[in-house]
Amino acid sequence: MKRIRVLIAKPGLDGHDRGAKVVARALRDRGFEVIYTGLHQTPEQIAAAAVQEGVDAVGLSILSGSHGTLVPRVLDEIKERAGTTIPVFVGGIIPREDIAPLKEAGVAEVFTPGTSTAQIADAISDIVKKG
Repeated sequence: MKRIRVLIAKPGLDGHDRGAKVVARALRDRGFEVIYTGLHQTPEQIAAAAVQEGVDAVGLSILSGSHGTLVPRVLDEIKERAGTTIPVFVGGIIPREDIAPLKEAGVAEVFTPGTSTAQIADAISDIVKKG
């Protein structure tokens, strides 16, 4: 069975990456292949890495409140570079009222604080399997 390849990225100026690293490690421990791009990535860098690595999904960790600006830019860059969509999930400090607009923009799933790593892994697996 093919391992799911996931890119985990920290877009923007947010300098806190503990949550992203916890999720990356948990996904790896569940059998995912994880590529972590590190801090301060631009939407262009994230999309380029996603396409170059041939990932099945992209995870964005955002704690800075800039999700409304950065996430749509990442989605647009991925579509432009890949010629198709790659499922994108977002985790971090996302106000409830911002979840629906993110999903309407094309985000596959939004994970807020308190979501278990098992729930995240299961949701990503389901999203990727549905294609």
